[in-house]
Amino acid sequence: MTMQIDISVESQSVLAEYSTIPMAFESNVVWEICVVEGGMGGFSFKERYLSNSFKKDYDAAEEEGPKSWARQFNLSNWGFLVARKCGELVGGAAIAYNTPEVNMLEGRLDLAVLWDIRVSPNHQRSGVGYRLFQKAEEWAASKKCRTLKIETQNNNVAACKFYIRQGCELGAMNRFAYPEFPDEAQLLWYKTIKSGS
Repeated sequence: MTMQIDISVESQSVLAEYSTIPMAFESNVVWEICVVEGGMGGFSFKERYLSNSFKKDYDAAEEEGPKSWARQFNLSNWGFLVARKCGELVGGAAIAYNTPEVNMLEGRLDLAVLWDIRVSPNHQRSGVGYRLFQKAEEWAASKKCRTLKIETQNNNVAACKFYIRQGCELGAMNRFAYPEFPDEAQLLWYKTIKSGS
């Protein structure tokens, strides 16, 4: 019997607890970007396996984790979702909306950004991420958003495949978005929100 996953919308006061869920992954595969005719012929992706796996922790930088968001942004219009199984925190998602200082929002009121989604390591691949994504989409729809936008990188292949399974489409890529990480390209995914989601 599958255990019930309870998803609730919380205030930003949940962020200290939320931040206890690691936002890290280990992988031995990347999407290599193939540039065709200097970009004029487009781009393609080729899955490339590495001889050694690598680890990436999105919260490792001091100004990147959930505890730092309130110092960087006005969170009053954001949505914070938490997933619990039998009262235990197993996942969370943050949705940015109507926040002028967030460039990813493009100044639009019909767009929300899935700023963060995380699942406790021992609950991954159990449907928690899927349920959080669904609830994030519903939350954005409740704000009359038509589009949900998500940022990943070409070295987070599992996340890219997850967003494809959720019906997202790759809308943009920036190979030079992260000067400090020249091997990483920014991938921007978009999901059209159906009215009534």
